[in-house]
Amino acid sequence: MKVCEYLNNKGQNVDYCLVGEPSSTNQLGDVMKNGRRGSLNGSLTLIGKQGHIAYPHLANNPIHLLAPALNGLIAEVWDEGNEYFPKTSFQVSNIHSGTGVTNVIPGTVEIMFNFRYSSESTHEGLQKRVEDILDTHGLEYKIDWNHSGYPFLTPKGDLVSACMQAVKTVKDIDSELSTSGGTSDGRFIAPILNAQVVELGPLNATIHQVDECVSVQDLEDLSEIYYQILKNILA
Repeated sequence: MKVCEYLNNKGQNVDYCLVGEPSSTNQLGDVMKNGRRGSLNGSLTLIGKQGHIAYPHLANNPIHLLAPALNGLIAEVWDEGNEYFPKTSFQVSNIHSGTGVTNVIPGTVEIMFNFRYSSESTHEGLQKRVEDILDTHGLEYKIDWNHSGYPFLTPKGDLVSACMQAVKTVKDIDSELSTSGGTSDGRFIAPILNAQVVELGPLNATIHQVDECVSVQDLEDLSEIYYQILKNILA
């Protein structure tokens, strides 16, 4: 992001950007990413009242308070997606509560969650809708937000065509455009520099696994694909 901001401040434009993120699924070049969903993280602390498990009337169990609100968040249809993006997804990644014993009602419960959101939603809109749902249930809470990436999209055009033609030339397959998966540096390059961005790289079958690996032949073929992309762009 710092490099993008530096170039932007210098007035140096970037027309095209090719990111070598592992994008292929079954064979090299079968999938390329012409966009990514946005990413919004939330850390919610719901406040109850700690007490002895045998005297629930003297306490207020935050886990019990959370349950209907969490069900509402899970059931909410945030958007319907569009031609390029799937529906926005809300996923809980962590829940923590309690003192580690069986006879104490906890005073708080903490949950961490993430939105992978389409271009049909904004992170500001999603934040408000989450807080509205929590407020509907009359909960006492605090919530910290971390927005880690805007959605971006490179429609079919010069760069997409050049990439698809290159894959066809080298691998003799028709590449599929996709916006699925996680995030990459493309989320900085596209909005800050207003560039066309495509992610095209090796297979992601072993990504983030023990003994993650890439075929040597795929690297050689990928080098040829990149060369062909340059030829197509500069032709």
